[in-house]
Amino acid sequence: MLRYLVLEIRRTFRDRRFVFFTLAVPVCFYLLWSNIFTKSTDLDADTGLNAKTYLLVSMAAFGALGASLTTTGARLAAERQSGWLRQLQVTPLRPWSVITTKVIASMCLALPAVVLVGLTAVLTQHVHLSAGEWAAFVGAMWVGTLPFAALGTLIGSLVSPDAAQPLTVACYFGLSILGGVWMSVSILPKTLRTIAHWTPSNRFADLGWSIAAGHTPPASDALILAGWTAILGALAIIAYRRATVRS
Repeated sequence: MLRYLVLEIRRTFRDRRFVFFTLAVPVCFYLLWSNIFTKSTDLDADTGLNAKTYLLVSMAAFGALGASLTTTGARLAAERQSGWLRQLQVTPLRPWSVITTKVIASMCLALPAVVLVGLTAVLTQHVHLSAGEWAAFVGAMWVGTLPFAALGTLIGSLVSPDAAQPLTVACYFGLSILGGVWMSVSILPKTLRTIAHWTPSNRFADLGWSIAAGHTPPASDALILAGWTAILGALAIIAYRRATVRS
């Protein structure tokens, strides 16, 4: 399993253009919004964070979410079509170990997305967090990508390569908007605001906002993310088994 994990990580980073754009987009969005659309004196009413720090968390969450989600769906669907999954069936790897490996590999691309946005915030906007807050923030943003990596794996096991890409992008932008990563959920209608608090993207970003504000993230964040991870992970394993039977 370890050798397969190393292979998956290498394959994940082999597409340099994809990696570049996956990492560059959240950094560019951070620079754009922090320099043009916000003022350093702006404060978020819910978290008390200034605009530069609030955007740091939002764009780090946006980048990590996208990196973990987009590296699995279309890629896995293409592997089904190419026959790579049939090759895996003749190896000792169990379905759960294949899914676990793909989830971990996709999370490896989420980590540099968080680090790059953080460095950009420090170097260009002089955002300050303590060493402990940075360590907790990066760790939480990395581990918190678990449900999104599982969702990408589920999509890749269910649909064709042609459908996987647009479906992944729809989930990416839908979760980002509904989760309050692009804009505060406080401006959404009441029904959508209630739904937003149960989405993994909102709980994921709230981990970072809480840590950046110097607070311990609420237990509800971890519980909701763990619930989404368990549900999506189980569905991904079932879908993968069916996909390998069909292939």
